[in-house]
Amino acid sequence: MNRFLEHTGAKYPIIQAPMGWIARSQLASAVCNAGGLGIMETSSGETENCIAEIKKMKALTDAPFGINLPLLFLRDENMIKFVAESGVKFVTTSAGNPAKLIEILKAHDITVYHAVPTVKAALKAVNAGVDGLIVEGGEGGGFKNPEEVSLLVLLQAIREQVDVPMVAAGGIIDGRGMAAAFAVGAEAVQMGTRFVSAKESPVHSNFKQAIIDAEDVGTLVLNKKATPCIRALKTERTKEIYQEGLIPKDMFARIKELYFGGDMEASAGLAGQSAALIHGEKSVADIITETVEGFHKICGDMGALAAKKNF
Repeated sequence: MNRFLEHTGAKYPIIQAPMGWIARSQLASAVCNAGGLGIMETSSGETENCIAEIKKMKALTDAPFGINLPLLFLRDENMIKFVAESGVKFVTTSAGNPAKLIEILKAHDITVYHAVPTVKAALKAVNAGVDGLIVEGGEGGGFKNPEEVSLLVLLQAIREQVDVPMVAAGGIIDGRGMAAAFAVGAEAVQMGTRFVSAKESPVHSNFKQAIIDAEDVGTLVLNKKATPCIRALKTERTKEIYQEGLIPKDMFARIKELYFGGDMEASAGLAGQSAALIHGEKSVADIITETVEGFHKICGDMGALAAKKNF
């Protein structure tokens, strides 16, 4: 059986990425109820709000869900303690060394997958004792490694050295991307930008439309020579920052005005290259159903070719 499904109890091997401020109960519960695995964010740093949203999940879905703990942004030990004692059995860690949290999470019988952008980071995480990896290709939106490695290359390079289950993240919006990722070793996929543009996503319609309107060159990688390095939608402001080389220290001070107020120049709208493949707003249920159906059709077609030893 698929190891990711064994670890999580989800119906389908599809994760919703833990986007800060966005991946809360409204979106995550819709993903869970459609058979995927919703992941609750804590990267916003709003500890009380995040805890309230996690508690709300239990009233919105009977399906399992997960929580993300981004080590770089964790300022409050109360969040780690709450997650460990929450009863949630699946946690993703990111932006740091997972060894810091492995002991407390394992003590509470929690399965841990760590997000990695390189082979070196993958080996370090596996040695620390994680159960699986979220393999993040350079195509994805949000916080990135400045030395970009494409998802298909990264999946293969990591699979050559470790045998833990891998979740493919970056550039995937449907069954085609899912089938490609599975072909090179993934056992699940994570989608962020696709779910940000979903009907159940809480973001402003301007942000959703900007994703839908994005071209294949519609995103920029910013701040490659500093921290954090991010991939965001191309706007007048992000084009200026790209030319200057560094993002201002207050870049995310007005992020909620972009996400929920619709001012696309207020901050950087984090999004992946997959925006170019998104052509309309769909419900979470339709996204997941179409992804699963597309995956099975492509795998069936490929299997038929293999059976005939044909191309």
